[in-house]
Amino acid sequence: MNTVAVGAGISRIGQIAINAHDVERAAAFYQDAVGLKLLFKAGPGLAFFDCGGVRLMLTLPEKPEFDHPSSILYFAVPDIQAAYATMKTKGVHFEDEPHLIAKMPDHDLWMVFFRDSEGNLMGLMSEVRS
Repeated sequence: MNTVAVGAGISRIGQIAINAHDVERAAAFYQDAVGLKLLFKAGPGLAFFDCGGVRLMLTLPEKPEFDHPSSILYFAVPDIQAAYATMKTKGVHFEDEPHLIAKMPDHDLWMVFFRDSEGNLMGLMSEVRS
């Protein structure tokens, strides 16, 4: 009997790459302003951080076609107002202020958006229990 696999067995995101023109500047931003734990640096042009079990890789664009802003990453935080205030004191440029996105049956979804040191748009999100 020929059995066809239903999926590839993907269970989670293991790593996300973010383009950086200055990896050292970006690494300092993610470590000092965002507060992620630096795992290691590899040679010139690579830095790896832990984000709740997902590895975040800062890298120089390998080819011209990869030289563009990254997808928007949404960092989950327990208290969006506190995270916003802390990051703002560290010089993070926010596009807006924390705001309510949707009222869900058991929580309210809040978001705020900021730019990293390389101009990539990022978000903070918080699910506030009702």
